[in-house]
Amino acid sequence: MGSATALVTLYFLLPLNHSSTWPAVTMLVIGLVAFIGLVASQVRSIIRSPFPGLRAVEALATSVPLFLLLFASTYVVMAAMSAGDFGGSLTHTDGLYFAVTVFSTVGFGDITAKSEAARLVVTGQMIADLVVLGLAIKIIIGAVSRHRQPGGASGQAPEGIYR
Repeated sequence: MGSATALVTLYFLLPLNHSSTWPAVTMLVIGLVAFIGLVASQVRSIIRSPFPGLRAVEALATSVPLFLLLFASTYVVMAAMSAGDFGGSLTHTDGLYFAVTVFSTVGFGDITAKSEAARLVVTGQMIADLVVLGLAIKIIIGAVSRHRQPGGASGQAPEGIYR
């Protein structure tokens, strides 16, 4: 929970409305690579943990906010660079609200992507959402299941059990 709080605090403190195109794209790409690395390290941590279910909940509580904040940051920067991308500038709250709306597939319609560039980024988030919801959660749940199999995290069969 502390990680999610730190990420949200950092998001609201960053001067995102003073950025330009390349730093925004770079921030998103590096952030997504970091997100993949974070999930990979969390899976290893879940497999080794004596409490894999709890560790999996902690992993999701860190990785999902990071994922959403990466897109929220990108939306705020894009709106600041070009008012036509979203029909006006977005505050940090607006960017986060829009990212969560897209993630949850609710789509209220009060904030919409207007330019092709904005639509491409939103489409990228939609595809990544499906990957996060499908693949990342499956991997994390699989790590918990693997830990709970005979032999546990060590991969060694308990005495008397042969594979």
